[in-house]
Amino acid sequence: MKACIFCNSKPNPCLKFQSFLLLLTLTSTTLCSSQSPSLILPLKTQEIPSGSFPKSPNKLPFHHNVTLTVSVTVGTPPQNVSMVIDTGSELSWLNCNRTRNFTFDPTRSSSYKPIPCSSSTCTTRTRDLSIPASCDSNKLCHATLTYADFSSSEGSLAADAFSIGSSGTSGLVFGCMDSIFDPNSDEDSKNTGLMGMNRGSLSFVSQMAFTKFSYCISGSDFSGVLLLGDANFSWVTPLNYTPLIQISTPLPYFDRVAYTVQLEGIKVANKLLPIPKSDFEPDHTGAGQTMVDSGTQFTFLLGPVYTALRTEFLNQTAHILRVYEDPNFVFQGAMDLCYRVGLNQSKLPQLPSVTLMFRGAEMKVSGHQLLYRVRGEVRGNDSLCCFTFGNSDLLGVEAFVIGHHHQQNVWMEFDLHNSRIGLAEVQCDLAGQKFGLNV
Repeated sequence: MKACIFCNSKPNPCLKFQSFLLLLTLTSTTLCSSQSPSLILPLKTQEIPSGSFPKSPNKLPFHHNVTLTVSVTVGTPPQNVSMVIDTGSELSWLNCNRTRNFTFDPTRSSSYKPIPCSSSTCTTRTRDLSIPASCDSNKLCHATLTYADFSSSEGSLAADAFSIGSSGTSGLVFGCMDSIFDPNSDEDSKNTGLMGMNRGSLSFVSQMAFTKFSYCISGSDFSGVLLLGDANFSWVTPLNYTPLIQISTPLPYFDRVAYTVQLEGIKVANKLLPIPKSDFEPDHTGAGQTMVDSGTQFTFLLGPVYTALRTEFLNQTAHILRVYEDPNFVFQGAMDLCYRVGLNQSKLPQLPSVTLMFRGAEMKVSGHQLLYRVRGEVRGNDSLCCFTFGNSDLLGVEAFVIGHHHQQNVWMEFDLHNSRIGLAEVQCDLAGQKFGLNV
């Protein structure tokens, strides 16, 4: 998701990100079709303090992010909550710690039902969580979620009524977390929850029985559209589909419920990088899968592939950009190609595009999507702008991760029924107008 604003008082060609939320209001449009009704909802943004949104299990730790957030109601009577939509996570959760700023108060909901650890939900449906569920002292199902930056959240599984737009369910399973620890922040309470959207049995889309959902994030303003359900629109460019990769055998480094696709190659401008296809394929341990993740900001590539891309982009920009020569500066621990760009420079030179080539579809990254201005980093009269692809190896992540920053102005369709993801270039700021929404 993209937040594009100007640096200081003068235009800066690099993107400057602060912490924004794309807020999904409960105003919705319902489309009728031969299948179940589809919900179309507008997305808007709100600036929030850095670190005040949750990080999902096994996510990459970033201090500044743009997150896609949905407003829902939970419980009886309904309580309004905000939840970050994360296609890389399964279990949805809310902050239930009553001693701090909590998201949800279970004692105020007559429909709240804690889940005992002897139930089939606890013993079988939690099998794809990163840490198996356990039994607490009250014989309730206990969930622990761990994070890449050593933060964590713990609590009990429960069921309650969830409503979004005109759809709802009376017994959606979620985590009611009463212990949330973040070593990187003075504040370990979170005022938002997380909505797991992957293919696991406990994810929000699985429990709500949505077999398809889509989103479109604007590249020019802070708006967008989320579509829950199935609908066809004549104005949308025909989608190119890439199949979801599934491995039934449990492997130590393969997330079986992630949206995994096959990355087959990368082009810089029109030059195909000489990378063996085997470098893009998961190995016998499952390491090397390619995940499409709305909960991660940037895109991360495994070492050999990242090095090839970095080298070629560096070569093609050698005469138009000034490299920041400091081997000790690695932005966010994984992005080590940065440039010096004058604070008074109104625009970037034309940059070579980077195209991610999937099986049956492509994702083209160009222009200002390629560089990210590092907030607060100034060298003389220059700002630092870093390449928006990082090295997974430096983070200890055994996967390729396609983040939401490179999904802007792309209609992203997650088709669970047909096990595929559809992509098409779309002016997402116009999508709301097409749907008749005031975004």
